[in-house]
Amino acid sequence: MSEFSKADLERKITLEVGDKAPEFEALNQDGVKVALKDFVGKNVVLYFYPKDNTPGCTTEACEFSANYDQFIKNDTVIIGVSPDSVKSHAGFITKQNLKHILLSDEDKEISKLYGVWQVKKNYGKEYLGIARSTFVIGKDGKIVKIYKSVKAKDHAAKVLADLVK
Repeated sequence: MSEFSKADLERKITLEVGDKAPEFEALNQDGVKVALKDFVGKNVVLYFYPKDNTPGCTTEACEFSANYDQFIKNDTVIIGVSPDSVKSHAGFITKQNLKHILLSDEDKEISKLYGVWQVKKNYGKEYLGIARSTFVIGKDGKIVKIYKSVKAKDHAAKVLADLVK
């Protein structure tokens, strides 16, 4: 457990529906700075995933991309966030023909702000990682829906269906 501190283990941020979404700024797949404030007046689907080019993450990203036009018709921007590098994101977008924004969160600051950088367990070992989660942020900058412990398959369709209700 030396790779993360006791403070990291004890840190638990819990955002709720109705809270103002934490502001952030990070580099996208093209190395361009993107901030939440860039999308004021639009809905934002902010989804956190563990790693580019892994089966579940690829399924989730491709499904968001497949529904991209429907999200746009509903005045909604899709932003995926993972700890991967800008270069990794660029390759992932090219390989999978993704249409939406991917942000590099190598320092995990956005993930920590949203409380998704969490202790995980696998085969009895504890480690810090991304808890697959999605936040829908309304045009006013407030969180309108939170999905925790997301299953990648069919998640994008569920988010879209909830958005157009």
